[in-house]
Amino acid sequence: MNESGTDAAAEEASSAEQAAASAPAGLSRRGLLGLAIGGGVAGLAVGAGAGLAGGVALGRARAAADAQDPYAFFGDHQAGITTAVQDHLHFASFDMMPRTDRDDLISLLQDWSYAASRMTQGLEVSATGAVGGPAEQPPEDTGEALGLPAAGLTITFGFGPGLFENEDGDRYGIAALRPKGLERLPAFLGDDLDPQGSHGDLCIQACADDPQVAVHAIRNLSRLAFGRARLRWSQLGFGKTSRTTATAATPRNLFGFKDGTANILADDQKALDAHVWVADEDEPSWLAGGSYLVARKIAMLIETWDRVRLAEQDTIVGRDKGEGAPLSGGDEFTAPNFSGTSIDANSHVRLAHPEQNDGIRILRRGYNYVDGNNDLGRLDAGLFFLSYQRDPAHFITLQRRLSTDLMNEYIRHVGSGIWAIPRGARPGSYVGAELFA
Repeated sequence: MNESGTDAAAEEASSAEQAAASAPAGLSRRGLLGLAIGGGVAGLAVGAGAGLAGGVALGRARAAADAQDPYAFFGDHQAGITTAVQDHLHFASFDMMPRTDRDDLISLLQDWSYAASRMTQGLEVSATGAVGGPAEQPPEDTGEALGLPAAGLTITFGFGPGLFENEDGDRYGIAALRPKGLERLPAFLGDDLDPQGSHGDLCIQACADDPQVAVHAIRNLSRLAFGRARLRWSQLGFGKTSRTTATAATPRNLFGFKDGTANILADDQKALDAHVWVADEDEPSWLAGGSYLVARKIAMLIETWDRVRLAEQDTIVGRDKGEGAPLSGGDEFTAPNFSGTSIDANSHVRLAHPEQNDGIRILRRGYNYVDGNNDLGRLDAGLFFLSYQRDPAHFITLQRRLSTDLMNEYIRHVGSGIWAIPRGARPGSYVGAELFA
């Protein structure tokens, strides 16, 4: 590298270090022990091979272009909600370990916040990192992201219903602060949920334009959790199925249709305040500026769908497969006209539209997934649906409305979870600090 290139790299590293300097000071003893032992990461990358290799080259080219502009970890809201949707996802759900106490939970959130504030800036999980520590000890960073930029990495944390109270009672002294709407989602028509692939005390959503960067984040945060939390389940996603910026093209799901045409966009502050962010007047007050996340793993019966006539596919969805326009006419962004008969009464677009649901809107941020093949040799694939909303009741209303959706013949809901998403961490503090004030 020439001298000017060396100077640029040094300036970039210095800038990233300064951005991470607002984090809580260093890792706790428990966090360092987790890095040394590396526990709690068994089975981390379920379906890890699927969707990774194909997107690496494109993701790294895009990540290199964005290397100078990583997303801030600290702020009024957590990143990874209205942030421009990245190409890859690694989502993980955790349960707190038995006999952990309030101090264990707080130290875990502090360690996670410290590490996330560094990794989102393209730094290693700790100052010592992958190769800077004693040669006779395990490295503090696993090292697979060495030399890679931040790749637009965002890390978003959430608190599940069981964190506040479970069969063991009020483990952390926060039961009285559980949001009223934060409870396991009710059963919906067509649910075939895997209990081991649903729910969780804590969740982490890591999104990046390089899949290796997203996997590195979850892998190292899982190591940090050793002795305090254990991985319950995780999911890799690729090929975003929603957009949050007006300049982004509407992506397609694995049924081949454009998805998320009418999604809430990052610059629509009025819609975000009304439908996504928990307001100051909402209860509880500690969650103001946060949101609620719903995750649904939706298996698609790909081979069955692929045998459906194109005209029938359009009818089921309510949109033209090629352009994404509503069947009532116009282009992709033309408002559907439900007064006539061109859009079936049980089409997906009609049942899910705000006009048919008292104006309810949610911010979608889902991803495609492929977990190989099932025992019958069919694709184990579908949509990992993620939505952010101000009130979980809004999602419940929409999902119940979809009980007559024509698309239900071709999908199965196999995983589910809900989490409260705290506001963004303040510089020098950690995610969720308001809960323990």
